[in-house]
Amino acid sequence: MATRSTQILEAAARVIARRGVRGLRVEELAEEAGVSTALIYYHFKDRTGVLRKTLEFISDRAERYTTRLASDGEPLSPRDELDQTLLLELQDTTEVRENSSAWGELRASAVFDEVLREDLARATLVWIQDIAALLGQVRPMAPAAALAASAERLTALLEGLSMRWLSGMLQISHARTLLSEGIEAEVERLGR
Repeated sequence: MATRSTQILEAAARVIARRGVRGLRVEELAEEAGVSTALIYYHFKDRTGVLRKTLEFISDRAERYTTRLASDGEPLSPRDELDQTLLLELQDTTEVRENSSAWGELRASAVFDEVLREDLARATLVWIQDIAALLGQVRPMAPAAALAASAERLTALLEGLSMRWLSGMLQISHARTLLSEGIEAEVERLGR
């Protein structure tokens, strides 16, 4: 059974994905989570605390659903792990749609919220570093700066494709194809 704070964060991700950050009201969040507003304030102090922890929650949840073993339980090759980690961000499941929508909303809100901007910058940097590390396993002789630049391009591409998919401007199969082509181009570039 999920802890109360996890229940609240799951509910916050749902509400943000459904109504946006500006639409997040503590009263609605309490109703969605099945708790009192006092409990939300107890765990998170204020609305900003909820947003900050929700950002952390969706980052952790994305890491869980993008890091799976091969179906036979064997570790993936470095290239397969890179592909899987990025492509699993484009799945038509409730969890991924919710996570991607909430991430996009939090990213857009960070334009106007300095505290959220700092948290988002840290979370994005960790994501870029994780992808750079995977790229480094695929291309171990590539310079660190080149790995970081490729990781930044790939994560930015993924965010853009995700938003286009979620807004109905792009079919998920086409988004996955474009991302696969982007991965291939970056891996090839790093091999030169």
